[in-house]
Amino acid sequence: MIKVVRGNPTPEELAAALAVVRVRAAAAANTPSGAPAPRDSWSDPSRIATHRVPHPGPTAWSRTYWPG
Repeated sequence: MIKVVRGNPTPEELAAALAVVRVRAAAAANTPSGAPAPRDSWSDPSRIATHRVPHPGPTAWSRTYWPG
């Protein structure tokens, strides 16, 4: 059961929200339970470790974030 807690959605807005919920539920039901979820590229730590780590030194702090 879905309940609107705040606001007053139009029938079109409510239908759109319910369509999204139904599609997500169907996709979750079709996913095998033993398979790991695919990793998002934003959460992949290897994407930020593509450059060599700077050696410690007097200006190393300025090179820790900005590449180049």
